[in-house]
Amino acid sequence: MPCLDAGSALANRNDGMIDKTQFEQQAIKDARRPFAEALTELGLMAPFFDRSADDIDRLIEACIDGFQESMRRQAGEKSRSTPFDDDVPF
Repeated sequence: MPCLDAGSALANRNDGMIDKTQFEQQAIKDARRPFAEALTELGLMAPFFDRSADDIDRLIEACIDGFQESMRRQAGEKSRSTPFDDDVPF
């Protein structure tokens, strides 16, 4: 799979990181305001006030990565609607 090989090569050259697309970069930048609003509402803005944009973006990316990983993991799990909808074990 050529695209997978290319992505792997890029990641290996950049300590596991592949450059973000322009859309991803803008989305992270756009998330700064709601992030700041949530911090302010919770009374947590003071420790973040003097942080750089890169620091804030790193926190936003960590949240996004954790959310996406959880969604991928959950998508791989079989959800059961009733106790009897699993495969018969015999």
